[in-house]
Amino acid sequence: MSELDLQRLLERRHVAPWRTALAHWVESRRVQFTITALILINAVVLGLETSPTIWARHGAWLMLVDRACLAAFVIELAVKLVAYRGLFWRNGWNWFDTVVVGIALAPGAGAWSVLRSLRVLRVLRLLTVVPQLRKVVNAFLHAIPGLSGVIAVMAVFYYTAGVLATTLFSGTHPAWFGSLGKSLYTLFQIMTLESWSMGIVRPLMERHPWAWAFFVPFIVIATFTILNLFIGIIVSTMQELSEKPEPGAAGETVAVILERLEKDLAELRARLAERK
Repeated sequence: MSELDLQRLLERRHVAPWRTALAHWVESRRVQFTITALILINAVVLGLETSPTIWARHGAWLMLVDRACLAAFVIELAVKLVAYRGLFWRNGWNWFDTVVVGIALAPGAGAWSVLRSLRVLRVLRLLTVVPQLRKVVNAFLHAIPGLSGVIAVMAVFYYTAGVLATTLFSGTHPAWFGSLGKSLYTLFQIMTLESWSMGIVRPLMERHPWAWAFFVPFIVIATFTILNLFIGIIVSTMQELSEKPEPGAAGETVAVILERLEKDLAELRARLAERK
């Protein structure tokens, strides 16, 4: 995504050279590696702060490192904003970084204390820095339209099963199937295969020996079929995105090539004029 921002900046005419140099610097491998290291260090610090013992001994140092990392993130965003200006807001990842860092700047007291506790979301900045993680997120976002049909089928099936389970088992097991909401939650637990046999179905079969005929098809359809459709669509989308060349990977854009050709032609004309 950062390569695309840099490419858009280079395609624009009348851009000050210092802005281009600043963009090249902030997108360089050295700077991005440093930001990645700071995110990992910050993640460790945020984890250590949850320990009362460690906080009592090293709280001041942990707070100092946390603030230093936050200052580095703010400086990085400020440099990008100065270099890209309006182009900065055309990238969704930049919006994400701004929100995450902005939450960390919220006051730690009063009504803002809840937002302050969300500063751990800074760890999610790894999604914007590491290209491999960005590909996974992009694949999931691109798969959402394809998943909508699967979600609709699953919702219809899940609702039908919930109504049927409430009708069949509410009289004998109201704690699990006493209402539609309880039935849907119980079926969700069964769908995740968490204690579904010994915890729910086998006790249910003591009063309803035929209950297996309801739950076995439900597990086969809900868990093994529909959920695998989710995985299949996401994997297929990731494969399609991996086959597409990333912006800037296949070479320079047409605008950059034309700009270079114009410069070469100008130099050639200047040389011809000198010979005459």
